Formats: sequence, structure tokens, C-alpha cells
Amino acid sequence: MTDRTDAGAAGGAGGAAGAGATRRTPLRPDLTDRPAPVGPAAPAGPPAPRPLYEVRRWPRSFAHRLTTPLPGVRALARLAREGALRPGPEGLRGIPDLPCAPAPVPAARPGTVSVTWVGHAGWVLRTGGLTVLTDPVWSRRILGTPARLTPVGVRWEDLPPVDAVVISHNHYDHLDAPTLRRLPRHTACFVPAGLGRWFRRRGFERVTELDWWECAELGGVRFEFVPAHHWSKRSPLDSCRTLWGGWILTDTEHGKKVYFAGDTGYGHWFAEIGRRHPGMDLALLPIGAYAPRWWLRDVHTDPEEAVRACLDLGARRMAPMHWATFVLSAEPVMEPLHRVRAAWERAGLDRALLWDLPIGASHTF
Repeated sequence: MTDRTDAGAAGGAGGAAGAGATRRTPLRPDLTDRPAPVGPAAPAGPPAPRPLYEVRRWPRSFAHRLTTPLPGVRALARLAREGALRPGPEGLRGIPDLPCAPAPVPAARPGTVSVTWVGHAGWVLRTGGLTVLTDPVWSRRILGTPARLTPVGVRWEDLPPVDAVVISHNHYDHLDAPTLRRLPRHTACFVPAGLGRWFRRRGFERVTELDWWECAELGGVRFEFVPAHHWSKRSPLDSCRTLWGGWILTDTEHGKKVYFAGDTGYGHWFAEIGRRHPGMDLALLPIGAYAPRWWLRDVHTDPEEAVRACLDLGARRMAPMHWATFVLSAEPVMEPLHRVRAAWERAGLDRALLWDLPIGASHTF
């Protein structure tokens, strides 16, 4: 997230910083009834690709896209009283057990898709002839949070040449400026609406901003930006000034699709994305940073909700992410893995299709 726990931690770009909002956070018993926020309707057919690297004008705020209001004073006061932002000593004892097995990134073979988990929401995707990074964070720590629990899964110097980067939103644990500074400025960057200016100010020359349900194509890959139950903030004064969402990467020759959720709570968008994109091959879904639940359920799926989201999407495979890297919330560090495995088994799904990779490991299909 850098939203409600580490949002406040990450340079004021989240929870406590978001406290400028005065609306209350509804604590809903069931998130399936979330109303669709005001925004562009999903197109009746496949969207036509937009031009690459166009400079566009956007509204000043995307707050009308929020699924639930940002936390208000009451929620923040409760959080301060309870103080449950990090695991206790018992929950931290699992740190030595966190799975980490760095290995070389697989060679790119025509017609295949390979995914390598770098840690947190970072992946190296090799598809359609491109090497793509998702939400890359190679930094040892992000602003306001403890240092990484596990090393980065792939050393920067061992990366193949990077063709493109996709960013889900601007929270500090997903948009890491020190990592992005390492990239050549001609790297293609696919970012949410409103975030292009941040990249251009840093010298990036090939920036494509997309709204929900829009897409663009680079080489043999289609990049489509899709909705998420989340929000954005990077400073005390910019709540929801840029959009947030996930990405679907499609090999345009072979039709193989990977869904990268970014950061999201559970809700109706998963079923809508699945309806628009039947036959999803792989869903990269977040399973960590979910406790306390009353505080984080609107913006982060827990492991059971992630499995439910995979079913809503109709995805054939699921790879968990957004855990085992940074301490952002109060659940024990190994709990997300145990719970997602149990939920997958309860759902009667093929164990081989749950790609619960160690950090640094890869899978190819």
C-alpha cells in the first residue's frame, strides 16, 4: 500500500496524511455491494489502442473514482488508540522463514510468458518479446518504513535490458524514485492518468498515461489499464490527484494475458475485469498488508479475498505478491502465505496453479 498504514509512514503519503479528509470510513461487512464510482464505462468491445507517448489533460482530482471515502478523524483516532500498525514480537519471529531464492531471470522464448518475483509488487515479466518491470522497488527501504525483510530477488546488474515499466499508483512502495532513476530515460513508461508529469519532470521521454479501460501497444504487447479499489497520495496536498489501477498485459500474437493488480481491496471490479477479459492466464494478486482489517479492508485484499478475486477474474493461475518484503501492517509476517494456501485448498483448486513463489523465483507458461 503506501496508503493507510505505510501511507502515513511514507512521507505523509497515506493514512495520517490522508487524514485531511473529514469523511468517515464505512466499515462494511460485505464489500461485494460496493457501488461503481463515477468514471468511464467499460467499452462494449476491445478498446482501440491510444497513441503512445501523447501528452494529455486530466481533471484536477480523481476523488470521484473512490469506491469508499478516505479515512476521517474518527478512524484515525481509533487507530491511534489501538496502535496496531506492526506485528508484535511473536509475529516477527517468522522473518527467517520468509521464502527467498534468487535465481537468474529465465531466457525469453517466443510464445512463452515468464514471471520473476522481485519482491513486494515488483515483477520481471517477459512477454511478447518485451521485458517489463511492474512497480519496481530496488531500494532497501522506503520512506518511513523499516528496511526490507528480504533481499531484492534479482540484482539490478543481472536484469536483462528493460523495455517498459508499468506503475499501478503513486504510493511510495509502488513508485520508488531512487529505483526509477536507474533506468535509461528512453524506457517506455505506462502510468495512470495524471502521473505522466511526474515522469516527464524526471527526464523520461516515452510516457503513456491511460485512464481505466484504455490501452496502448508497444512491440508485441498490449497494455490495458483497469480499475482497482484503492487511492493515491504522495504528499500532504495531493490526495487522488492521480489515478490508480491495475494492468493487463497481452501478448498480441499468442493471446496470453497476465493481470497485475497493483494494490487493491476486494470488490466488484474483479468480476468486471474478468468479463471483459475471459481466459486470463495468470493473476498477480496482493495478499499482505491487511491487518487491522477494519482499517485496511477497503484498500487491501486479505489472502481469502485474493483467492476469491482470482475466481471472479476467471484466471487460470494465481501468483501472490505484496507480502514478505516490507512490514507495512500488523499481521504476522508468515501468515499471508499460510492463509492463501489454505484458502486455495478450500476452494478446491489445483495446487499446481497457485504459484506461491519465493522472492527471486520464476515460472513460465
